[in-house]
Amino acid sequence: MEAPAVDHLAAERKKAQFDVEAMKIVWAGSKHAFDVSDRMARIVASDPVFRKDNRTTLGRKELFNNTLKKSAHAWKRIYELHLTEEEASQFRIFIDEPGYGDLHWGMFIPAIKGQGTEEQQKKWLPLAYKMLIIGCYAQTELGHGSNVQGLETTATFDPKTDEFVIHSPTLTSSKWWPGGLGKVSTHAVVYARLIIDGKDHGINGFIVQLRSLDDHSPLPGIVVGDIGMKFGNGAYNTMDNGVLRFDHVRIPRDQMLMRVSQVTREGKYVQSDVPKQLLYGTMVFVRQTIVSDASKALSRAVCIAARYSSVRRQFGSQDGSPETQVIDYKTQQSRLFPLMASAYAFRFVGEWLKWLYNDVTDRLRANDFSTLPEAHACTAGLKSLTTSVTASVMKDGIEECRKLCGGHGYLCSSGLPELFAAFVPTCTYEGDNIVLLLQVARFLMKTISRLGSGKQPVGTTAYMGKIQHLMQSKCDVLTAEDWLKPSVILEAFEARAIRMVVNCAKNISQFPSQEEGFLELSADLLDAAIAHCQLIIVSKFIDKVQEDMQGRGVKEILQILCSVYALSLVHKHLGDFIATGYITPKQGALANEKLRSLYSQLRPNAVALVDAFNYTDHYLGSILGRYDGNVYPKLYEAAWNDPLNDSVVPDGYHEYIKPLLQQKVAAARL
Repeated sequence: MEAPAVDHLAAERKKAQFDVEAMKIVWAGSKHAFDVSDRMARIVASDPVFRKDNRTTLGRKELFNNTLKKSAHAWKRIYELHLTEEEASQFRIFIDEPGYGDLHWGMFIPAIKGQGTEEQQKKWLPLAYKMLIIGCYAQTELGHGSNVQGLETTATFDPKTDEFVIHSPTLTSSKWWPGGLGKVSTHAVVYARLIIDGKDHGINGFIVQLRSLDDHSPLPGIVVGDIGMKFGNGAYNTMDNGVLRFDHVRIPRDQMLMRVSQVTREGKYVQSDVPKQLLYGTMVFVRQTIVSDASKALSRAVCIAARYSSVRRQFGSQDGSPETQVIDYKTQQSRLFPLMASAYAFRFVGEWLKWLYNDVTDRLRANDFSTLPEAHACTAGLKSLTTSVTASVMKDGIEECRKLCGGHGYLCSSGLPELFAAFVPTCTYEGDNIVLLLQVARFLMKTISRLGSGKQPVGTTAYMGKIQHLMQSKCDVLTAEDWLKPSVILEAFEARAIRMVVNCAKNISQFPSQEEGFLELSADLLDAAIAHCQLIIVSKFIDKVQEDMQGRGVKEILQILCSVYALSLVHKHLGDFIATGYITPKQGALANEKLRSLYSQLRPNAVALVDAFNYTDHYLGSILGRYDGNVYPKLYEAAWNDPLNDSVVPDGYHEYIKPLLQQKVAAARL
């Protein structure tokens, strides 16, 4: 990143005790990944069509029109620059504008790839890749979201015409929320109940054309539109989330996605040789990308908060010397640094999830489904945990970073309100976070129940194979320094997780039925699932730190970040660790003591650690997080650019203010 003429953060950057350029490559994942993302970010930032500093002041229609313009320009630039698929994907990310393309590339195409036959892929994918059709993913309905099996839209086979009749029988069966559906998509993968001869064969996917390719008008029998303004200025309001109803819409039989199950010309429902588990592939892929998005969103918020905390000064001056930098206050460090560590932790677990997805995909192709339940549980749990932490309104994530920026964090020009509003939907889409954690809990209950059968747990549940040791062992920490040992941290998280899981299993067994137990103990099951997911993130961070790394001080600073992440969780969940009997209150106090000293070690590296994200000012979209730290003049300038300041005297002055100020009031009687 080119250094500006005046760098108000230069003194902070000089304090760094590690090689920032080397850390940029660790963050990116490889030199190649860094080069691609760096190049794409710069191309986007230098193109005036992609400006976004005025986004929060635009009305909905202007905002949406602006998104259409950017999407069309992006497609043109991708074509002109002959970008590869990898480069084009990064290019779209750095435009940083939620739009119909996200669902076209991220859901519509993967659904056809994962669930379509070879013939269907040959027919539809070339059209989708060239954007001769634009698709969305129509699953969620007005009345059902996470409960996919409860969807009401029907697809009834008509053997006379060899067609499916797609229909919305109730108001609550209206498709509701699909991005890109409201105004843009010409086609959708629609999920509906397959009905043959009155028999319900469950949920299947169908490719349905929604709009004319000549004039974009809805086809007969289709009612489609946008569902309206959403939370926040700008933010996700660039997306045309839609509502869709079908009135006996007919489609050819071959537009049912038939890789896993088919309907023959005679109306016979048959399962193919392709296992149904393959359908999970798309879901695992989408959820692992959401984890990656969580690390991106949190790291952006942390970058803004860290830079501004270094620029902002408050109190502490008695003799005319400069006031204290806000980042030097321990209260600021104890809130900011665990989030910084979380951003790195989420990045590394996201990298590991990509590996897991590729591994599962290779195994599925070879008809090996052994790791699928674990992959499903991992992606569900980590999607839930990372998005909840990133978007949490109460204690963590973007909202905490906004509060760390004081009053100025409330301004749209800080970039934080819009970042929060744009990211918050991830807590719900692709599975509500609470529902997903309960799925993880079911997986854990199943795993623990099989331990007696001699079947050894693998992967992220391998620690359960040490159940005897972990149920009886005690933490052997004697000094604060002991908490820096990876083996000590790992066993503490393993013991906490397994004891909470075992406790849930024991309590469930007391109920007349397992389902009753699950309903009654759902809050405890959530806590156990969270403990398991936090263990995964801690263990993957520890694995990352133990890899060979280039660059002065990189490994050392990552070790500090890893310890901060783990010990901040020990601090936050101290009740769990003590209640399960693994650590004593004294050992908990030693963990807090060590955490405080780690904050002091992180302090000189704070700005350099967020520089390693390598975000352009355009992508950050924040005056408070500017690379050069030139915050106050730019805040002042931005205020005068607000449309409300277009006129000195407001438009309503003569109508509403002047009569009030010049009213004749009768003298009050004494």
